[in-house]
Amino acid sequence: MAVGIFDSGLGGLTVLDAVTKRLPDVPFVYYGDNAHTPYGVRDSEDIYEKTTAGVTRLFDAGCDLVILACNTAAAVALRRMQESWVPEDKRVLGVFVPLIEALTERQWGDNSPPTEVAVKEVALFATPATVSSRAFQRELAFRAIGVDVEAQPCGGVVDAIEDGDMILAEALVRSHVEALQRRMPKPQAAILGCTHYPLMEEVFQDALGEGVKVYSQANLVAESLADYLTRRPEKIGPGTEPAFLTTGDPARVSNKATQFLRRKIAFTSA
Repeated sequence: MAVGIFDSGLGGLTVLDAVTKRLPDVPFVYYGDNAHTPYGVRDSEDIYEKTTAGVTRLFDAGCDLVILACNTAAAVALRRMQESWVPEDKRVLGVFVPLIEALTERQWGDNSPPTEVAVKEVALFATPATVSSRAFQRELAFRAIGVDVEAQPCGGVVDAIEDGDMILAEALVRSHVEALQRRMPKPQAAILGCTHYPLMEEVFQDALGEGVKVYSQANLVAESLADYLTRRPEKIGPGTEPAFLTTGDPARVSNKATQFLRRKIAFTSA
């Protein structure tokens, strides 16, 4: 009954932590492609190939449902995977959906015409690849009208977080917020469009100011997954044991993951 969580590195652990707390009886298998992180600076074909390789490994681990906790993978590869690659008995879902549901206050299955929403100016902070894909803007446009999205590619933030250099990560976040505010001085809402960024949520909020509602993904994804599995319990796969898999050095990744989640995490080679 395992569910897979895929990420390019350690950022997806923020999602894993939230879904584990929300669904304590579901074993999760986490796959981190730490040998190739970050994805945000890679080209689309490379991202697609690495994502499908990781998802295949999760299928092999007994996961019939895989969550792409990596926004870059979801933005660049997910639609192509769903259209021509995912087997009929498997499902691969992304992390944009719960964000857009929250922002537009309508369920993903609601296919009625786009409507006016309360939030008109949205700041999107994401990796360069996610920004260039325009996936968030495309999906949002199907459901809402009159929303201005200003996207800021946050180069270097993922690398700093993966390296454990939180001082550099904070400096970069503040620099990226300043850059966006030069183009959109007063956004009403901000989307943290990378699962690494919740680790810097307080810095984003402080830099943006109290008046800006910051949408972080982990808890939204957890609630959305719980609802999905209530409706589709057959998508809980046959795997029975939780696991942490990495393409990187297991000892090094385990040490960093333990620091991230503040509990003992032991990765094995994928």
